[in-house]
Amino acid sequence: MEMGHARQSVVYNSQIWINRLTVLFLVHSSGLPCYRFQLLNIVPSEVLLILLQICLTSLADKLGTALLLFLSLELIRHLDKVWLRVCSHLLPLLIPLTVCWVQIRKLDRIVFLILLDPAFFEDSLYNIQSQCTSNSTANVSVSQSPSFNFVKETVCVPSLSLWRNSTSEINDQIFRGYKKGNAERQYNEILGAYDFLNSNANTFNVSVWYNATNRDTVDGQYYLVRLPRAVNLVSNAYLQLFQGRMELEFIKEMPKPATKQKLDIASLLGTLFFTWVVIQLFPVVLTALVYEKQEKLRIMMKMHGLGDGPYWMISYMYFLVISALYMFVFVAFGSLVGLKFFTLNDYSIQFVFYFLYINLQISLAFLASAFFSNVKTATVVGYICVFGTGLLGGFLFQNFVEDTSFPKGWVIFMELYPGFALYRGLYEFAEYSSSGTSMGTDGMKWGNLSASENGMRDVMIIMLLEWLALLFVAYYVDQVFSSGSGKNPKYLLQKFRKKRPSSFRKPSMGRQGSKVFVDMDKPDVIQEREKVEQLLLEPTTSHSIVCDNLRKVYPGRDGNAEKLAVRGLSLAIPRGECFGMLGPNGAGKTSFISMMIGLTTPTTGTAYVEGLDIRTEMDWVYTSMGVCPQHDLLWETLTGREHLLFYGRLKNLRGAALKRAVEESLRSVNLFNGGVADKKAGKYSGGMKRRLSVAISLIGDPKVVYMDEPSTGLDPASRSNLWNVVKRAKQDRAIILTTHSMEEAEYLCDRLGIFVDGSLQCVGNPKELRGRYGGSYVFTMTTSVNDEHEVEQMVLRLSPSAERTYQMAGTQKFEMPKEEISIADVFQAVEVAKSRFPVYAWGLSDTTLEDVFIKVANSAQHFHTLT
Repeated sequence: MEMGHARQSVVYNSQIWINRLTVLFLVHSSGLPCYRFQLLNIVPSEVLLILLQICLTSLADKLGTALLLFLSLELIRHLDKVWLRVCSHLLPLLIPLTVCWVQIRKLDRIVFLILLDPAFFEDSLYNIQSQCTSNSTANVSVSQSPSFNFVKETVCVPSLSLWRNSTSEINDQIFRGYKKGNAERQYNEILGAYDFLNSNANTFNVSVWYNATNRDTVDGQYYLVRLPRAVNLVSNAYLQLFQGRMELEFIKEMPKPATKQKLDIASLLGTLFFTWVVIQLFPVVLTALVYEKQEKLRIMMKMHGLGDGPYWMISYMYFLVISALYMFVFVAFGSLVGLKFFTLNDYSIQFVFYFLYINLQISLAFLASAFFSNVKTATVVGYICVFGTGLLGGFLFQNFVEDTSFPKGWVIFMELYPGFALYRGLYEFAEYSSSGTSMGTDGMKWGNLSASENGMRDVMIIMLLEWLALLFVAYYVDQVFSSGSGKNPKYLLQKFRKKRPSSFRKPSMGRQGSKVFVDMDKPDVIQEREKVEQLLLEPTTSHSIVCDNLRKVYPGRDGNAEKLAVRGLSLAIPRGECFGMLGPNGAGKTSFISMMIGLTTPTTGTAYVEGLDIRTEMDWVYTSMGVCPQHDLLWETLTGREHLLFYGRLKNLRGAALKRAVEESLRSVNLFNGGVADKKAGKYSGGMKRRLSVAISLIGDPKVVYMDEPSTGLDPASRSNLWNVVKRAKQDRAIILTTHSMEEAEYLCDRLGIFVDGSLQCVGNPKELRGRYGGSYVFTMTTSVNDEHEVEQMVLRLSPSAERTYQMAGTQKFEMPKEEISIADVFQAVEVAKSRFPVYAWGLSDTTLEDVFIKVANSAQHFHTLT
């Protein structure tokens, strides 16, 4: 109802009036405060009618200015006294209350043939007035039958007069009274109200409110006739006042079963719980993305040719399908069980809303995944967001939405957080379904979106724009920070200008690394550097890999100095060659491989793979590259065959060619027979996983293959078989292999490079290295500790230039130049030594690759220590 009229005080019959009067009734238990209210039936119909007549009679010349409001406490039967009074001390801010001045006129005996509530004939009644006079008390005579009649005295009780300034305040108070009494079972529950503002002597236009939530009964189901009784009372009072007689004395409903309370729990509590249900997908998507990042599966796929565009499209569509199925089941289940939250609201609106949100949620998960590298951390943060969003939405954000004084702009600003946008949308669904349930109308329709109080349209616009924005930002952040070595923040501008090259670039003009290091390099290393410079000046396709003064420096942390991992490496590897990298731990081998496969960016210098620059064209490099990493990067839930099928497709193998390549790869690494190929990789042994990793690196005939300790963890038979696979594979591709096995290096590698402290110390085939750094026999003898000096003197007599390279608990090892000794002299000296002291073991061998490695490594480390 519209009640915007100003309240003005006027003088009427020496009494104070306002243009809207209110009569307030409460039932109060003796000695108790005003607590829970009973409904309208607690006050007898006859008393209400009489009081209405009293009020209307006093307003005969000012009809249309009274609002009659009834409230009551729960009747406590069998108490000594129950009376009506105004709890003004408990309701200081309640309804505008100016109690009508009762001018008791002649009241004839009134006979009603309806059931009386026990409160009427068992308890005393009080008439509430702002001032009491001698005319404020009247006797009310009631008779239902000859055997049942009595007289009740209404005693005047003075009370404060309270009033409100606007209709919205009255409506708000009525709602609060309903809500408190119904939900919290406290005082102030409102039974009903009458509004006579639009009524006068010629027009009867009254608004009636009634409370249909309480189902308590007092000797009968009075709630069934609550509305008819309220209408009957006000009609009879009006007719009797102006017509002098009543033709209709009561109304009665036809017998019918009691109706159930219309309370939709889903609409009442669904906003909070459904927020948790829908947003539950966020940590699932986030965890899946971070898992691939943590296990390096993402970069593994990228190194085998899966571009960022296809990866994003495939991953996004996968999560979108999963989310869509999840939401379909969510809505379908809610509809099947009959929840009004789903059935009353337009399904097309629900589809658009949930579709926009799941896309926004997936985009947000992609963006958030760029900032996590650990699955456990991402999971914890994801579920904190889930429960935090629901709790903050229910106890903070919803209050802002319902508070009409809170600026709408701030609400829209808060909805920029996707979780609050979801909460607001579900809140609107709940409001419309709750209203539809109580009023028997439909829920939200497309036409309702234009309503000013409906925030669904704003939410949909925000989600659409934010979805597109987050998707773009997530892709950009992924490219700059998370795609292997990352890209220049300006790469989007460079991307449109980039063209695929057909040859090598010019050599680096600013040579990194000092002239001192160049001069101190060994002749073979200098020769390799000169070959690289010649290849860069005269491009050729014969060399798959050309490293041009490659350098990597890691910044210092926690006060430590920066770490120079690779020192100006220049290296050229032709097609058909297997190049082995040897060196102690920390020599720079892993750093070099990481730069070549795109895990890190070179500090200075660059390298070319099939003519492509690894600094600017790594995406093209990935299409012609295969990698067997040091640690097996496999999906635990995929079989060996599925792994090869997946990576084969990345290498553009299809149909019969793909099937044939997969079977050949499985056979070559002994994973074909016995059903091993169709077992999940999570059930493979360490050796089986290693063989599968090698097969993955070779499938699709990549032009360049990087193998980091490929035979680690293999038994001798499997290792020998794997060596044969690698040896066959190197015929038409370049392979870089790192290993700690000298036997493996000598068997597989055409050339070897020994690295120490980030520098290439020597390069050549195994025989050249043994000849260059060997040229001596290795004599080993084990005796007691007391005889070690005797052994040393014997060796020096045989070879004055001999050097002891090992000494431990009686075992000594010496290097003796070949030109100084003969094998016969060594045998003769050993026989003489046996006669002088006990010899437990001895041996004479040619220089091995391991000896060369130890000699070069020790020499280089000693040099770097001095410099």
